[in-house]
Amino acid sequence: MKPASMPAAPRNLLEVRDLSVRFPVTANGGWFTQRQESLLAVAGVSFAVPRGETLGLVGESGCGKSTTGRAVLQLLRPAAGEVVFDGLPLHTLWVKRGRSWAWGPELRDLRRRMQMIFQDPFASLNPRMTVEELLAEPLRNFGFPSGPERRARIQSLLETVGMDPRVIRRYPHEFSGGQRQRIGIARALALGPDLIVADEPVSALDVSIQAQILNLLQQLRANLGLTMLFIAHDLAAVRLVSDRIAVMYLGRIVELASATAIVSAARHPYTQALISAVPAPDPVAEKTRQRIVLQGEVPSPLNPPSGCPFHTRCPLREDRCIHELPELRELAPGHTVACHAVSAPAGRG
Repeated sequence: MKPASMPAAPRNLLEVRDLSVRFPVTANGGWFTQRQESLLAVAGVSFAVPRGETLGLVGESGCGKSTTGRAVLQLLRPAAGEVVFDGLPLHTLWVKRGRSWAWGPELRDLRRRMQMIFQDPFASLNPRMTVEELLAEPLRNFGFPSGPERRARIQSLLETVGMDPRVIRRYPHEFSGGQRQRIGIARALALGPDLIVADEPVSALDVSIQAQILNLLQQLRANLGLTMLFIAHDLAAVRLVSDRIAVMYLGRIVELASATAIVSAARHPYTQALISAVPAPDPVAEKTRQRIVLQGEVPSPLNPPSGCPFHTRCPLREDRCIHELPELRELAPGHTVACHAVSAPAGRG
């Protein structure tokens, strides 16, 4: 039991409020001239992740999923909005150095509690470092004792992710893609983090290996009590590991609900199209699966459409969709949708 003087920990380990991320882009202005433009990669995204929960972030390539994940970890400095980790607003921990911004010492100290699993295990591991050196680096950076204690910690991490501890002298090129990703997961776990951002952790792997890594992440979450933001474009993978799912389109969240509600009762037409593209494991059901094929291409974030960003491809488009941006509305408890054409069930506003 905690002493009365100690404040209770916030229920939400992570809260993201109106997060926006911009990138400067140099565009061709014609006849040897260039102009500077701003690309809005993430536009007013908000969500919360309670302790011990996995929130899936799904959408097409280029929709802003990975940028959101990196901004959550402050690997990118947001242009606007807040990221609150365990009750602490992270934007207050940046310091101004000259004309640029850098991490303050408090933000660096929090780094051990927030870790990332990167998409490509072929690129995220230094090929010149052994497994032992790769796993020792974060431990050394945060003052973990050297010698037998560090070696024991490294061996324990390898066992945790299902690898033989005797491989510590080997280099990344000596492993398969799935094994490299296990090493990457072990590195993310090295400092005992509270929050893991998994950025497309299985998209670079063979289909036969993807299920093993997804099962491993589920086991680690259950055994270690991790809170996770799981980012992927594959809805089948996201629904397997997530408690709730947020669907993104062109930098915005268009639907957020429990994984069960997203799969069985999706309301946004874009979410419905994503679900219709997931193959059914039953051959009979697969033959009768009705695909929703969206017309047109995803608009450029450099020149997004007015109003609802999905209206250029939406089969339910109304006149106001062209001019009015829909806000996320709660259509059922815990189920929010940003769509003018979708109404709440009877009895709800």
